[in-house]
Amino acid sequence: MAGKQDKEAAKAAKAERRAASKAKRSQIWQAFKMQRKDDPWLIPWMLGTLLVIAGVVFLLGALFGIEWMALPVGIMFGILGAVIVFGRRVQKNVYAKADGQPGAGAWALENLKRGWRVTPTVAATTQLDAVHRVLGRPGVVLVAEGAPHRVKALLAQEKKRVSRVVGDTPIYDIIIGNEEGQVPLAKLQSKMMKLPRNLGPKQVDTLEKRLSALASRGAAMPKGPLPQGAKMRNIQRTMRRR
Repeated sequence: MAGKQDKEAAKAAKAERRAASKAKRSQIWQAFKMQRKDDPWLIPWMLGTLLVIAGVVFLLGALFGIEWMALPVGIMFGILGAVIVFGRRVQKNVYAKADGQPGAGAWALENLKRGWRVTPTVAATTQLDAVHRVLGRPGVVLVAEGAPHRVKALLAQEKKRVSRVVGDTPIYDIIIGNEEGQVPLAKLQSKMMKLPRNLGPKQVDTLEKRLSALASRGAAMPKGPLPQGAKMRNIQRTMRRR
């Protein structure tokens, strides 16, 4: 009886993995079709990357007289390079569409890698300007999005409020935008990753508990400006696994 149940469980698990794999392939294919409509250079770039990488590996193999053995390896690396190009161009397109939309900053922050604790919209205005709070190894990062003349005051107010709780913990502030002194949406994640590491994991946990007492203010904002944007994290994760 137990053996039969184990077989049924294994069969169900196998079917579930197949369904998940099929769903991922479908998601990637949909992303490819959408990107191809918006990006006429997608296929030339992917094909060019494949051919260049395969050609370089083939020539390197020729130096040692093993060019035909090196060719399959070159093709494999070329396919990997083409997939990376696809992922980068999809990401660039999604950020371009999301730029300037309410909630775009929160969406970008929630797609950060592990280790960051994101609390969207800790302060906001009725015009959909917002400040998001992020905890991580650098300390506290306040990220503002909206009209510059409004978010500066909102950001300063939130920074003052947070400083009363965190003491000497470093507080960084970022304004999303394309003007001087601002950080473009597409570069927000890289900006966050370049901040210095000032705290240990346990210190971040302690800091999170202290800040949890602060009540969020402002109306909730959309967490993702674009349907395809919300899927980017799953697409990128799938790309990395392949």
